[in-house]
Amino acid sequence: MTTVAQTANHTAALDDSQRTRCEVWTRVMGYHRPVSSFNIGKQGEFCERRFFVEDRAR
Repeated sequence: MTTVAQTANHTAALDDSQRTRCEVWTRVMGYHRPVSSFNIGKQGEFCERRFFVEDRAR
């Protein structure tokens, strides 16, 4: 698989051998922790989260 990112008129393509794993962090109970350190139940809860954007109050 090749990943392509476009910015303005510049295109960059990475081969699978050049890619690295991305570590995802989240805030739980006021602390930032990597999702990879969660137990299987907490990882499942993280995957089920729904993100939303709320309109600004008037």
